Amino acid sequence: MAPTAIGVVGATGYTGQEMLRVLGGHGGVQVVFATSEREAGEPSGLAGLAFSRGDDTDLDAVDLVFLCLPHGEAAPWAERALAAGIRVIDLTADHRPGSGREADAVYGMADLNAEAVRSARLVANPGCYPTGVTLALAPLVREELVEPGPPVIVNAASGVTGAGRTPKRDLLFAEVFGDFKAYSTGNGHRHLLEMRASLPEVPLLFQPHLLPVARGILETIYLPVAPGVDAAAVRSAWERAWGTAPTIRVLADGVPSLDDVVGTDLLALGAADNAGLPGLVTLVAALDNLGKGAAGQALHNMNLMLGFSPERGLRC
Repeated sequence: MAPTAIGVVGATGYTGQEMLRVLGGHGGVQVVFATSEREAGEPSGLAGLAFSRGDDTDLDAVDLVFLCLPHGEAAPWAERALAAGIRVIDLTADHRPGSGREADAVYGMADLNAEAVRSARLVANPGCYPTGVTLALAPLVREELVEPGPPVIVNAASGVTGAGRTPKRDLLFAEVFGDFKAYSTGNGHRHLLEMRASLPEVPLLFQPHLLPVARGILETIYLPVAPGVDAAAVRSAWERAWGTAPTIRVLADGVPSLDDVVGTDLLALGAADNAGLPGLVTLVAALDNLGKGAAGQALHNMNLMLGFSPERGLRC
């Protein structure tokens, strides 16, 4: 069978590069074009072809296109591709909950929305922070393990690639190395819109931090639990929900670290009890912001849309 033709728009950002990397290991697809306005004409070792300008691409040559552009630039590309009958996976925020265009797309949390993704023409790939928080909490909300009322506090830390590849002074090596800081204080981070759409019953206090590492996300979640619920009950609920999920690993004991997930398309989950605080369980979710948090989840969505085995090409 001939490989499925794929296009990647915005292929030289961190997410675009990771998208080419995972597509190269899939075996059932072929990248027909990869765009870059600044590096057009230059060879791409990951794609095996030269980058092209966006205006020079032939959408009719592909079956599906990934949009790895800066936020705000993907919507016109999506309209153009859909008009040409091409399926679209948008890795930007342009069609996620809170964008004003969310009704036009299926929210591609592949582990939760697999059936809707299979028939979708346009998929909004989730953000990296919401992926870990939502997949950690959704099964616990469904099984009524969360104590209603108190806020669920999320302290999340991400590597600097989460801010994109465009040079910024506060992300220079000399600015980041040896430091650790909170940002978007005041519970106003844009990813909260996604989390609230997926977890409307949960009052969330979300505080992101910048880690002095290239990639990876560690989310520590302080969860008020219903009477009688402990870490073992949380792990059991996760096992019921995710025991057969190819991209989610539930730790039998302890909590994950970045070393467990960086360079993979895995989400690792762990839970721990707190001495003297029986009504509070600490959850830890670890994922690679470029893998499970972006390109890996996009590949999972592509597999569902194109009829491949869901785990094909995933680094799990």
